[in-house]
Amino acid sequence: MFQETAFRDPVYLRWLDMLTQVSNVCGSLLISGLVILIGADVIGRNFFGTPVSGVPEMVTLSIVAIVFLQAPQALKAGRMTRSDALIGYLGRKVPAVARILDTVYDLLAMLVVGAIVYATYPIFIRAWERSEFIGAVGDFTAPVWPAKMMVLIGGTLLALQFAARILRRFNSQRNSNDLV
Repeated sequence: MFQETAFRDPVYLRWLDMLTQVSNVCGSLLISGLVILIGADVIGRNFFGTPVSGVPEMVTLSIVAIVFLQAPQALKAGRMTRSDALIGYLGRKVPAVARILDTVYDLLAMLVVGAIVYATYPIFIRAWERSEFIGAVGDFTAPVWPAKMMVLIGGTLLALQFAARILRRFNSQRNSNDLV
């Protein structure tokens, strides 16, 4: 994993980080909303014998949206789950090889996330054009396009954060070589 440097990021990376943080906050707000909604459903079921309509549907739509909204910040903060025993070892013994493997990992991750965004886009367009919804007519319905849009936004930010990791890694390397 690359080391933080004292050098200031270019403005486009600072904008990316700001958008990533906004996405993370939106995911956190969505979690808070779900907690309130689920709590109201539990209270309604237990005390009034009436559940809140649409809670399972809202949870279903929200979980994927939350993951994609918060994944870019998790990556930026170095909290993305991965096994880094080999990279850690190589980073201590052969740092150049570790940087190359990290870059390959980031490039492959960009490709995978890019494929997810690419595959989701037509699904989003179809959901928007056809006004697709989840739920039962007459009880509860919710459009699915907002969740698909959040996957697109979060996936795009995630792919850009993988690219930013590569840029930061090589900027850090270049700047440390300039100091020698």
